[in-house]
Amino acid sequence: MRRAPTGVVMMNLGGPKNLGQVEPFLLRLFADREIIQLPAQRWLGPFIARRRTASVQENYRAIGGGSPILNWTETQGRGMCERLDRLSPETAPHRFYVAFRYVDPSSEAALESMRADGVRRAVAFTQYPQFSCSTTGSSLNELWRAARRVGVDEIEWSVIDRWPTHPRFIEAMTETVRQGLASFDDDERDDVVILFSAHSLPVSVINRGDAYPQEVGATVHEVMERLEFAHEYLLAYQSDVGPVPWLGPATEQVVRHLGAKRRTRVLVVGVAFTSDHIETLHELDIEYGELAHEVGITSFRRAPALNDLPLFQDALAEVVAEHLASGEACSRQYGLRCPGCVNPQCRNVLNPVVPYRRTAVSPSPKNRLYRLEGS
Repeated sequence: MRRAPTGVVMMNLGGPKNLGQVEPFLLRLFADREIIQLPAQRWLGPFIARRRTASVQENYRAIGGGSPILNWTETQGRGMCERLDRLSPETAPHRFYVAFRYVDPSSEAALESMRADGVRRAVAFTQYPQFSCSTTGSSLNELWRAARRVGVDEIEWSVIDRWPTHPRFIEAMTETVRQGLASFDDDERDDVVILFSAHSLPVSVINRGDAYPQEVGATVHEVMERLEFAHEYLLAYQSDVGPVPWLGPATEQVVRHLGAKRRTRVLVVGVAFTSDHIETLHELDIEYGELAHEVGITSFRRAPALNDLPLFQDALAEVVAEHLASGEACSRQYGLRCPGCVNPQCRNVLNPVVPYRRTAVSPSPKNRLYRLEGS
């Protein structure tokens, strides 16, 4: 008898595949209060989205007309499942499904494909290694909403909600930094400053108690430990948008600071990104590359993204295999809500695989949503 596949849902923000998808993408982004909360958001969100559309389209045009994030995610998913079938034959075959937040393939599309494939056991696998309610949390909330709309009550779920210091992930990240350092001449390599850059978040999210800053910092520390702290390094944040305060220091300001200090050799590392997309290909490479030249940084390089690195596909497979072997519905930390959280949808698991440490938060016996006790 043929065994039902184990589904692995790879959740991420996504990106427009072509210029025509830019405006709908931005409209969904600026309408989502789980990502960013604006005054008079129903009016101000669409206003900002439409006002930014033309300039963002130009940015995508400069990197080839669309985001490569879907292609890279599919490449990573295929490599992950090939390895998973070997690492965890008892849960094989494994199939991956992409669920993007603001562009197709959506959570609903992923769930429809899973139902068609006969999936009965699924893992919601965040592609943000460092947890935030605005990224992983928002994606999970949408996945559960979509599951109830689609009606896939036959699927049991567990969640991989974070993996910022997984040894194989750290090994893969360290490898990309080493490749970046190797692009400098031998006589200048010792003087390179490593600038880790992560996507910023609104300060209001951080002040609620979001785990993101410390988890990004943990990744940076583990990578530098592998490098034996042989270089000076900094951590900064990029991609802030909208009229609200954002977590800093801003990557742009750090680049200016390094130029003012006459540091001429800088390697920037996208520490919270698992593949190339607009933030790496345009913001880091083009915008900050031009800025670095203006402020006197003569050697400004970027470490390659994880993309199709085999070591990273090993990491993805090991994260999932270890999770499946644990039998747990989620990490222990997932159940602890932020001290200032007011979102009743946070920290839930739909039809969890284990029957303990859970409290039903929806009355329906089908597609029942559970929150961990004590959260």
